[in-house]
Amino acid sequence: MPSAGPLSGVKVVDLTAVVAGPYCTQMMADMGADVVKVEAPQGDNARYISVGPEPGLSGVFTNVNRGKRSVVLDLQTEVGTQALRALIKQADVFIHSMRAAAIAKLGFDYPAVAALNPSIVYTNCYGYGRSGPYAARPAYDDTIQAECGLAAVQEELTGTAGYVGSIMADKVCGLTALNATMMALFHRARTGEGQEVEVPMFETMAAFMLVEHANGAMFDPPLGPALYPRTVARNRRPYQTRDGHIAALIYNDKQWHAFVDAVQPDWDTDRYATMAARAADIDTVYGLIGDVLRTRTTAEWLALFDELGIPASPLRSTDDLFTDPHLEAVGFFETVETEHGPVRFPGVPTGFSRTPGRVRGRAPRLGEHTAEVLAEIGVAPTN
Repeated sequence: MPSAGPLSGVKVVDLTAVVAGPYCTQMMADMGADVVKVEAPQGDNARYISVGPEPGLSGVFTNVNRGKRSVVLDLQTEVGTQALRALIKQADVFIHSMRAAAIAKLGFDYPAVAALNPSIVYTNCYGYGRSGPYAARPAYDDTIQAECGLAAVQEELTGTAGYVGSIMADKVCGLTALNATMMALFHRARTGEGQEVEVPMFETMAAFMLVEHANGAMFDPPLGPALYPRTVARNRRPYQTRDGHIAALIYNDKQWHAFVDAVQPDWDTDRYATMAARAADIDTVYGLIGDVLRTRTTAEWLALFDELGIPASPLRSTDDLFTDPHLEAVGFFETVETEHGPVRFPGVPTGFSRTPGRVRGRAPRLGEHTAEVLAEIGVAPTN
């Protein structure tokens, strides 16, 4: 079974930084693409934002830049820009995470890049669509979480406005950028045409949040606010048990009746017998379930829910994932030997029967592959 990956032979010129863009190109590298990470002389800021085995190789950077090659080019100089132009001529994908005005000022907006390589797929990853009034604003995960409604939804749920404990906007936008770039490559494979792709964070997260929260506000006249009540019910949280907590969702009618028949709570009533009736008073329903779940241990509930076919799980930490028996059994983690010892990477979550992806190596040191990459394209070293 070949192991080159479905993107084997695809060359990516990557001018992204921090997490959103690099997460997109990390997945391209895992799937076999040759990702050339172009960095300024000071390097990607993500190199320095968390612990790591040496300066410039933070854990966050190491994970989202694994399997790539790093080239240092000073794009404020003619030598650097000429080298980038040579790279572009041989690339399939050009992706950046600068604001539109900044990349244009450097001379690498889409018209300039397409003039060098008309068949290239050119992906923009920035904060706001360039045709709107917010186009010039800088953007980070926290500000986009606030602007797209995520922090306000957290306030509905918990009573306090807050961010989720993950850089969700960056990662959702990285996934969206990958999807959009692959669609453009698919179009090129059928027609030979390159094109420009735009992935703005605000619009991407607005679409993401409104999948369920658009709800009644979509209609004219509105049938209700832009909010999905089930997700913001105050009693929607991990349930307390006699000795800890458990996550469980008694969702459809079959699951509900199985639960009620097995437990026979003193509040058992036909009032909540249907999914529609429970949805209309979901916070009360969550509260009633919570009262019942306090009466047994987590292990006892897990055993019963497994027997009844009701989704349930104990609460696990992100540290627990590194020893999870299911992840171990499916070979989720991949270990790469490095100069600093083994690095255990979260692996590729998707499976391909003919062209599986894999972690293709450690993250590069700053400029580690400059000479190698420039030699491949026939360009003299820039220093």
